[in-house]
Amino acid sequence: MAAGVKEKKELTLEENFDLLGEITEKLQSDDLPLEEAFENYKKGMDLIKKCSEQIDMVEKEVMKLNSDMSLEKIQ
Repeated sequence: MAAGVKEKKELTLEENFDLLGEITEKLQSDDLPLEEAFENYKKGMDLIKKCSEQIDMVEKEVMKLNSDMSLEKIQ
């Protein structure tokens, strides 16, 4: 790792959901400036995409495990 470069930790699904909750609360605020609201909206959409990817990955792993278990029962 190069000097001064930090590794970016991948957030868990739960952490991403928590951040989405925080962003949602901010967006519901009446005194949020338009520019800040738009930035929060973009962050929220990025988080939704990440959450969807994480859920898809877990779903694929579960399907693979179920498939592996079915194959073991057959043998």
